[in-house]
Amino acid sequence: MKIRITFPVGSVEGELNDSETAKAIYDNLPIKARANTWGKEVYFGIPVYKDEENAVATVNKGDIGYWPPGHALCLFFGPTPISKGNEIRPASPVNVVGKIISNLEVLEKVDDGMDILIEKV
Repeated sequence: MKIRITFPVGSVEGELNDSETAKAIYDNLPIKARANTWGKEVYFGIPVYKDEENAVATVNKGDIGYWPPGHALCLFFGPTPISKGNEIRPASPVNVVGKIISNLEVLEKVDDGMDILIEKV
């Protein structure tokens, strides 16, 4: 399940996994949202409401996560304010739903409040 996430500064492509959370996200596309940033994480609320599904406390660079408490999609590209060392730690556990497969560097240019479009490829 390939997706494109477009910002005013460029776009990234991702591939969602076969988890129930990822399927629910894909089924709701396209989605328009507004960016928030937290360290080297871009996140935004989406109209998907799922509980923890194999949630993890740390993720890898390029992971796409779903954050159940905030009903948000999270794009991880480096440490967050609560990371220790080089780890990438979300605010609380996330369901890893996919991986960014191109243009990860675009996320460095994303600012709070930017418009986002998430769509199927």
